[in-house]
Amino acid sequence: MKWIEVQVKTTTEAEDIVSNILYDLGANGLAIEDPKDILELSQSKEDWDFIDPSLIDLDFEGILIKAYFSESEDLPDKIELIKQSIEKSSQYNIDDKVLGEVIISEVNDNDWAESWKKYYKPKKIGNRIIIKPSWEEYEPKETDLIIELDPGMAFGTGTHETTIMCAEALEKYMKSGNIVYDIGCGSGILSIVAAKLGADKVLGIDLDELCVKVSKENIELNHVENIVEIKKGNLLDIVHGKANIVVSNIIAEIIAGMTKELKDYLEKDGLFIGSGIIIEKIDLVKDSLEQNGFKILEIKKMNDWSCIVAIVE
Repeated sequence: MKWIEVQVKTTTEAEDIVSNILYDLGANGLAIEDPKDILELSQSKEDWDFIDPSLIDLDFEGILIKAYFSESEDLPDKIELIKQSIEKSSQYNIDDKVLGEVIISEVNDNDWAESWKKYYKPKKIGNRIIIKPSWEEYEPKETDLIIELDPGMAFGTGTHETTIMCAEALEKYMKSGNIVYDIGCGSGILSIVAAKLGADKVLGIDLDELCVKVSKENIELNHVENIVEIKKGNLLDIVHGKANIVVSNIIAEIIAGMTKELKDYLEKDGLFIGSGIIIEKIDLVKDSLEQNGFKILEIKKMNDWSCIVAIVE
């Protein structure tokens, strides 16, 4: 089967907007290449045994987002909409600049599905969380918490800064027996981390059917289906009852909009862990949380991203 690869040369600031445009128009998967991430990981021999220089040597300053579309009758129309939205439309412009440049190419199914796997190796997060691709061998230590992961075509390999910071926050703040809501669960990684850390119950929610499917597969792969439930839904709309922790790795604007009702879904002294927040948007989320009854416990930064931990006052 042949796929159409849509490459977008863009900026870190526009990453979430561009990703949402591509997903809204039917992308079956995204790959995001950021030279900063690759350079940082290349310094650690335990994470990577080979780095393709082409991943670092981009011919522009920014990031490269690759989206994949299956061939269909309406694909030419979709591609034209993508070009209009990203290269020409004033609706999404940031600082009066277009979002990026669009490049179209064709790839074979096997080339796309398999080639990236050689760069995805076991990675340690925090003190004892090990994110292990399902196809990789790893000799665990006695204290390791192994998270088996096959992201498939869903977002979330565990190597993105926002995922790392959320997982580290869960390791730091979560207590055995907690109830956890994972809002925007992606490939299910944070839901699995919570379950492995001792949660009694975890509910993962995502609007994307593909993410729901991949999350359920990863839940079974990690044998935590008796703890974790994955549902399709929009943010907190289908949630009933209260949790000890709500974790959400989405984007700043959506998190800020969610804070108005967030307290209704948290127990007394409940915690909110939020990421997907670019550095420039920290105050947007921080102010919104404080205005809606939260006290900020911690703001962590990693490269261009931040994670905020807050407690119900």
